Amino acid sequence: MPLPGKLILSAIYSEPEALYTSIKSLEKKFGRVEFETEECDFTHTDYYREEMGENLRRKFFSFQKMVPRDSLADIKIFTNKLEEQFGDKVGDFVFRTINLDPGIMRLSGLTLASTKDFSHRIYLRDGIYAEVTLLYAKKQFLALPWTYPDYQDEKTISFLSKVRETMKKMEFDE
Repeated sequence: MPLPGKLILSAIYSEPEALYTSIKSLEKKFGRVEFETEECDFTHTDYYREEMGENLRRKFFSFQKMVPRDSLADIKIFTNKLEEQFGDKVGDFVFRTINLDPGIMRLSGLTLASTKDFSHRIYLRDGIYAEVTLLYAKKQFLALPWTYPDYQDEKTISFLSKVRETMKKMEFDE
């Protein structure tokens, strides 16, 4: 059985109330937030602008409780339901006010969940894919050709390094 990992969450949002309520729901299910970044403007891409509007904000979170690594699909399905809860449904489409992207941190790197298929993603189940987003080697996080620019940002790497240090103190070896 592989060692558990730390739940990492990226939140991109236009409505602070959606963020606050989503985090409370996540804490009920996965335990208290351990670390969070400061709120900042989300300017790395215009991908969400049409759906979510202008002036998007972003925060990263980690949770104290370790999670099984095979729970990534379940976590993504849960966050998708939270997104829908705060969205505006028009026909079959939900215009989200929050985008929640979970991942699981291991000492060797970060794996994110996605609902979008791509050549470097592995299908898990129920429409959920996984991608290794960052590797940890030679005492640093290493980006891959598909790593999103915001996950390569110095502040994001600093946050992930802080989370990784707490894992090392828990004496998890990989």
